[in-house]
Amino acid sequence: MEPKTHARRRHSPELKAQVLLQCAQPGASIAAIAQAHSLNANLVHKWRRHAKHIAPPIASACAEFVALSIPPAPMPAPIADIRIELRRGATTMTINWPAAVAGDCAAWVRELLR
Repeated sequence: MEPKTHARRRHSPELKAQVLLQCAQPGASIAAIAQAHSLNANLVHKWRRHAKHIAPPIASACAEFVALSIPPAPMPAPIADIRIELRRGATTMTINWPAAVAGDCAAWVRELLR
């Protein structure tokens, strides 16, 4: 038996560049691009690895820097006080506690409810 010999396909540099440019697009699927060009996805991955070693990544022709102004962060709203209203019969007592020391308020309420 004689082994089968297959001639390797040669792809033009233009085709490789076109495929690599398509692969560099955001959200590009290597498998879909390879299939669209009747190529094996492993071959396209090999081209991408090889291209990284010989040249910087391919950027799209329309890429440019756009300066954006970012509005200043809004000032946080002042923290409201903790308001506790206690009622016993006809008597009502309202307590305003600084929210900055909410832990002290929680301890006071625990003691009050014992």
